[in-house]
Amino acid sequence: MAKKTTLGVIVGTRGFFPTHLAHEGRKDILRILKEEGFDTVCIGATEATGGAVENLKDAHVCADLFRKHADKIDGVLVTLPNFGDERAVANALKFSGLDVPVLVHAWPDDPAKMTVANRRDSFCGKMSVCCNLDQYGIPFSLTDLHTVHPDAKSFRADLQAFGVTCRVVRGLTNIRVGAIGARTAPFNTVRYSERLLEANGISVETIDLSEVFGQANALKPSDAAVRRKLQSIKGYTDCSGVTAEGLDRMARLAVVIDRWMKDLELVGTALQCWTSIEQYYGIVPCAVMSMMSDGLLPSACEVDIMGLIGMLALRHATGTPAALVDWNNNYGDDPDKCVVFHCSNLPKSLFAKHKMAVQEIIAEGVGAGNACGSIVGRLKACPFTYARVDTDDEVGEIRAYVGEGRLTNDKLETFGGYGVAQIPDLQGLLEHICAMGFEHHVAIAEGQVARGLEDAFDTYLGWDVYHHTA
Repeated sequence: MAKKTTLGVIVGTRGFFPTHLAHEGRKDILRILKEEGFDTVCIGATEATGGAVENLKDAHVCADLFRKHADKIDGVLVTLPNFGDERAVANALKFSGLDVPVLVHAWPDDPAKMTVANRRDSFCGKMSVCCNLDQYGIPFSLTDLHTVHPDAKSFRADLQAFGVTCRVVRGLTNIRVGAIGARTAPFNTVRYSERLLEANGISVETIDLSEVFGQANALKPSDAAVRRKLQSIKGYTDCSGVTAEGLDRMARLAVVIDRWMKDLELVGTALQCWTSIEQYYGIVPCAVMSMMSDGLLPSACEVDIMGLIGMLALRHATGTPAALVDWNNNYGDDPDKCVVFHCSNLPKSLFAKHKMAVQEIIAEGVGAGNACGSIVGRLKACPFTYARVDTDDEVGEIRAYVGEGRLTNDKLETFGGYGVAQIPDLQGLLEHICAMGFEHHVAIAEGQVARGLEDAFDTYLGWDVYHHTA
């Protein structure tokens, strides 16, 4: 089960505004966060100003609590049941030392309750809080509506999008990924800058394929780890079309990669999947990669490290396996549909039906006996989010695009792992990809989380993001 997203909660209040609104608001907001699946860290109802933050002393109480739980706080929700004290809110965040996403929320006033006893003025207070956060250099996110009742569907959607933002930021901060083998020679498209990634907290470890082959060949079929991995492979999908020798090679390869990843604390890999491994080891690595991705340790083909970063972002955003596909082909004359495809190493969770088979394209060059291990089938119909991340070396920045669409049940008969995608204004998206020089690979995952993904990339990671919509 995926770890719950934990939010620190700051309830703002101000002395000459109704304090009872802050006390009632605290109870309501904690209830709603629980209903939406969040864990929370919030000062108690008997601490500070009745569980709210109003002054310097309260800010220290809140900050001390947040520091105590810093390892589990993914983001902070600032909620303003009344105007709130903007300095106390900003100081609580500053003193805590947290470097996590912040969502600022303001409660709406009721025109029938604009008396001194019930008037909130959160509409105005939110601007003051945001102004102070900006002065303090604390980045923050906003709700879709300037003021919104926490029970409203709009606010609950805000929370879910913010949860995506928090998970992506944490999931891409100070991580280590692995590049297995050199870049496939014909694929200039997957060039990237390790130095830009390092500057953004993403370290890349490398290993040569000769080392992998040597370690794999040194393993014996009787090795306990190899036997366990072989059983996992056989239980993953229908392997009836693959030889026992091929399955054994996959198991040994997987054990070597697993150990390397564990030793170096890697959260994902990108692998040179053709044609050295087929010619000199005798399999395609697709099934091994598919299993890693399905286990939430994404593995990208063709040493596409930036494709892997997109997969990792989507894996954290959705809590489900992500895949890397080609924007592959038109679908008839429908301008908003296209074929997505890979050979494939796609995680089985994204398939309607799947099995292990020979990789037909590579088999033409190396022979079917050296090309077994591809996971093939039709992708299931579902809503999905796509993302591509890239390093722009000339200007020294990371850039990305994100968007949403649907995988459909439109008729298609072909090989590999494939599906039909429907995307609003697909032609506009394709124009952007070509004009900006983005690669033909794109990461996808089930679910629609582009809003939170864009916020994470732009507001908190500082990347240049294009969010494609109709």
